[in-house]
Amino acid sequence: MAKYIFVTGGVTSSLGKGIIAASLAKLLQSRGLRVTIQKFDPYINVDPGTLNPYEHGECFVTEDGAETDLDLGHYERFLNIFTSQANNVTTGRIYQTVINKEREGAYLGKTVQVIPHITDEIKRRMLLIGDSGEYDIVITEIGGTVGDIESLPFVEAVRQLQWELADEDCIVIHLTLIPYLKAAGELKTKPTQHSVKLLSENGVRPNIIVCRTEKAIGADLKRKIALFCNVKPEAVIEAMDASTIYEVPLKMLQEKLDITVLKLLHINGYAAPDLVKWKGFLDKLKRPTGKVTIGLIGKYIELQDAYKSILESFVHAGAMNECKVQIVNVHSEHITDANVSEKLGALDGLLVAPGFGLRGVEGKITAVKYAREHNLPFFGICLGMQMAVIEFARNVLGLKDAHSTEMDADTKNPVIALMEGQKKVTAKGGTMRLGAYPCELKENSLAYNIYGHTPISERHRHRWEFNNKYLEQFEQAGMVASGKNPATGLVEIVELPAHPFFIGVQYHPELKSTVENPQPIFMNFIKAAKEFANNKNAVKNPALQNEMS
Repeated sequence: MAKYIFVTGGVTSSLGKGIIAASLAKLLQSRGLRVTIQKFDPYINVDPGTLNPYEHGECFVTEDGAETDLDLGHYERFLNIFTSQANNVTTGRIYQTVINKEREGAYLGKTVQVIPHITDEIKRRMLLIGDSGEYDIVITEIGGTVGDIESLPFVEAVRQLQWELADEDCIVIHLTLIPYLKAAGELKTKPTQHSVKLLSENGVRPNIIVCRTEKAIGADLKRKIALFCNVKPEAVIEAMDASTIYEVPLKMLQEKLDITVLKLLHINGYAAPDLVKWKGFLDKLKRPTGKVTIGLIGKYIELQDAYKSILESFVHAGAMNECKVQIVNVHSEHITDANVSEKLGALDGLLVAPGFGLRGVEGKITAVKYAREHNLPFFGICLGMQMAVIEFARNVLGLKDAHSTEMDADTKNPVIALMEGQKKVTAKGGTMRLGAYPCELKENSLAYNIYGHTPISERHRHRWEFNNKYLEQFEQAGMVASGKNPATGLVEIVELPAHPFFIGVQYHPELKSTVENPQPIFMNFIKAAKEFANNKNAVKNPALQNEMS
């Protein structure tokens, strides 16, 4: 029977419940336990698929095509396992299920209420993954902050499970903030005390309190928090700010969070933590031997969470190349023919990010043209790949009005067109081409050399595709379709063999990059950027050029 850990948050949002949950899961996994994590979000959207990135950051897509919260990306990156639709549940999905059951007559005429019907459905989903028998421990992150009206049904469900399950089968970890008042020169525990009090008033008793802080807490403060929050001193865990999220598991190891959890759950006979690969990754991350500057061309750059998986993939790829990757955000709306050299001239590589809609596409097309003409390593993802196709059509094939029907429904040269299966779709939520699909690679291509095998499988999230009516024209002019879906012939990858490194992919490779398995395109892109930077420096420094030759 699986054991359950619930992670709640208090005082303020954005404390990092997902990182703490993932870090604990990593430590337990490293001791030989089978662990997974799920996220319960209090918003009424059925899933994040229709949310603007400015609202909620990126939408993370799982292997089975679920559009989920970005925290599932952290879970996969830390644990190196796949999650699924069952790992992310929203208030909207809960209510949708209950209302559908009511319409079917499942409640036999009873009055449907928050308690017990909504809370019973929440509990059913909380226990669902554990009932599969595949895991020893299921960690559940409760979204939002204790005290939010939206979160109350989830907190009530946790209360009921804490009452129903044996003490050694269910524990609660509460993440809170210990603010440092610079004027007073003191750390303050009162917000934490009030947060725990509020949680207790809702009937939930935390077993462990994790304290986010800028300064070391110290034994005296830990005892004070333990006394007023009714936990043992060893159950008060310091979580100081870290230089990288990948340090957090080691910090939690030092604080013995995993040991405290294992004792509370009455789990014995566990192995010593095996974190050799993790520590090796961190060592490379902290001791780079070089540096590259990558331009991230997008229209949501004001919110870094909009490109979270891309940024983390660069961290993984940079570490593997023993290279610090400096990201320069360039808003696609601000790129023009007049300033493109000024904005992109100092870069060692260019990534054009995914997105939807007309805003900023002309800037992306201009950026692609610059990369193609200046032999700058280029990587386009989803819409970025489509922008590369449009740029090539306009400036190499001479189809000046080439466009995507997403942006211009009446274009005479729709080199990017709506997929056949999407033409009759009217609902927006969960209706795109979603999840993992196979892709056959052309031998001796850049894509084949990167992956080293065929077929491959990558995750998708799109409605528009390369228009195969133009494929022969493109390939005759030098843009090769090096990856296709074996069942439909849909073009998944385009590249320019005459360019040092130019690749665009219809899928989202960033979604499968993890600490232990960095995504190969990102790794090779950073490798190409390093070579570009070295050649650029050699031109500036003749002595270095002689040394390289």
